[in-house]
Parts: sequence; structure tokens; C-alpha cells
Amino acid sequence: MRTLISTAFVSLDGVVEAPGGEPGYRNAGWTFKDIEFLPEAFEIKGREQQEAAAMLLGRVSYEAFSPVWPGMEDFAGYKPMPKYVVSTSLGENALVPDWGPTTILRSLDEVAELKKTEGGPIIVHGSATLNRNLSDAGLIDRYHLLVFPLLLGAGKRLFSDTDKDAQKLRLVEHEAYANGLQKNVFDVVH
Repeated sequence: MRTLISTAFVSLDGVVEAPGGEPGYRNAGWTFKDIEFLPEAFEIKGREQQEAAAMLLGRVSYEAFSPVWPGMEDFAGYKPMPKYVVSTSLGENALVPDWGPTTILRSLDEVAELKKTEGGPIIVHGSATLNRNLSDAGLIDRYHLLVFPLLLGAGKRLFSDTDKDAQKLRLVEHEAYANGLQKNVFDVVH
């Protein structure tokens, strides 16, 4: 069974957004505002590219990343990697041709089947709605969280507010940095 890893920049109160911001929120752009850049705090992002064997995205994140990431040197490791987009509405003609192999999955059942295949870890970037649905379905195995020392109130949430059984996590790696960021890696206890 393949490991499904959710990776996110998250505020202390659970808000996530694309690096650089998203329109519609008063505090948009918080991932690059008022936080000193320390390369060591972002080491996990490079490690993720080396360790992942595939990428899983929701439609909105795919549409945001696919015009930009294929040409970015910082994300070159993802270009040849198989990508999977979970969407009920995205058409094959909307897939970009220069970002390596991409497959559209139409349901969480198809994600569950993908996890049963041979291969290394599958990394989920962005994709807030998909993350909540994957979590509710018990499909996430690990979280890589860079926690920013901010309380934002409004914004997209990484974690579901569904009334469900408690999901236990085991902290397997952590570090605090001088700029206030915290790295927390949790395995989901199944």
C-alpha cells in the first residue's frame, strides 16, 4: 500500500492558502508576509520532491499549479513524476502537455485504488477541499505541516469540521525555527 502524504503551509488556526496568496481573504499572502525566510525551515519541501513517487491534486490546485510549476527550477523534480488530479469536471483537453504524465481520477474510490498500487509515496500539495475529503475517507497516512505563527480567523481550512470519530496522530518529526515556523510531521494512526 502506498503512503498518501498531505503537505501544507498552515496557520496555527488551520488556515491554508497557496504560497503568495489567494484573492478574497483579508490576510491573503500571509505565507510570505512578515516572516523571515530561513532556508532550513523549508528543507522538507526539497525532501518531498526527492521522496515522492507521484503527486495528487484537486482540480483547483491543478489549475493554479499547472501553468507555473512545469517551468520552475524549484519544482523540477515534479515534472517527470506521474500526477493525478481528482475532479468530476476537468476534461482531458484541460491537461497541460508539458508537465509529465497526468491522469484524472473521478472519485475517492479511485484514489483508494491508486493507493493499493505498487510504488512510492504520493504527495498532495494545496488542494484544501480534497484534503478534507481524503481525511474524512481515512485515506491520508501522513501530514507534513509547516505551521506559521499566525491566527488568521477567516480562510480555507486544511482540516474538516465534520463530526466524526477522533483521528489519532503520532508525531514523528518536529523542529522549531528562529522565524517562528514549526515543522510537524505526523503519521495517522490507522
